[in-house]
Order: sequence, then C-alpha cells, then structure tokens
Amino acid sequence: MGIFGLSRDKVMQLLDEHVITDHLRKHSLATEAVMRGLAARLNEDAETWGLVGLVHDLDFDETKDDMSKHTIVAAEILRSHNVPEEYVSAIISHCEHTPGWQPRTKPLEHALAASEAITGLVVATSLVMPDKKVASVKPKSVRKRMGETAFARNVDRNAILECEKLGVPIEEFCEIAVRAMQGIAEQLGL
Repeated sequence: MGIFGLSRDKVMQLLDEHVITDHLRKHSLATEAVMRGLAARLNEDAETWGLVGLVHDLDFDETKDDMSKHTIVAAEILRSHNVPEEYVSAIISHCEHTPGWQPRTKPLEHALAASEAITGLVVATSLVMPDKKVASVKPKSVRKRMGETAFARNVDRNAILECEKLGVPIEEFCEIAVRAMQGIAEQLGL
C-alpha cells in the first residue's frame, strides 16, 4: 500500500466508482504518468506522487457543475480511506475554486498543479499533429504552444510554470510530460 495508504488497484477501483467520463479517466492517467516522471526527476516517491495525480480529479464528474465543491468531495472520499492529510491537502490545492483555497507552497502541490495542467497542452498539441498521435509530439512544440494563448485557451499556463518553483525549467518539464504521456499513449488513445 505504501505511504499513500491505498494501493494502485484500490485507487483504480475508486476511479471506476467515481469517474464516469472517458476523457476524465484519460486525464487522470496522464496526470499520474507526468507526476511519476516529475517525481523521478526530483528523487521523490514516484508511486505516491503518481497516485496523487491519479486521484486528483476523483470527484470532477460529480462536482463539475459546482466548482466550489470540486476536491471537497474527493477529500472526503480519500479521508474515509485513510489517505494521509498531506496528500489530501495537495489534491485540494490544485483547484483554486475550492473555498478556503490557499496558495500552493509545497513541492507536491506545485507538481500536481503543473502536471495536471500540462496534460491538456500535450493532448491539444497531439491533436493538431497530422496523425493525431502523442508519439509525433516534440517537447519543443509543447513549449512553443505555451506562448500561444489562443491555443488550448483553457490550459492554465501559470500552473504549468509552477514546475520552475521545483527547480525544473519549463523546457525540461515539457520533455518530462511528453515522454511520460508517450509511455501510456495506448491508454490515452493517442
């Protein structure tokens, strides 16, 4: 079970119970992959960071019409499964719409915000490739798209740049994210 308190199999069961849309499942898997890649780069526990990424939007399908509840429901579910508070807090911190939200200060919080945001930019970049495959995406293409605010306009570029608060330059973070998502391309349907 590790320090997260739940095994990956149990987390997948929770996803099966709470995540309805295919798009959200893929986003969760992509975030897990990027978090694992970032954890490896920072010498953090990749299993724990990956699981935080996997469950960060556990309640999104249920709360998407009232963003003030997003992460609150997930926090309740995770606490009921004895997930340590530091991981629950990191999940809460990724959503600035949560009542009582506080600015992110911890590495795991910055990592989650950056990782979950960059997945959207990598997916959007994949979809404009001729073959629509993440395998065709180059990290420098994702970096270039960062500056194109009309491209994937819902992607929070400021959240992505939180990678730099971890000492990871944006160019390197783009490479970590692209490689991580290429590693699970089949699961992502890209």
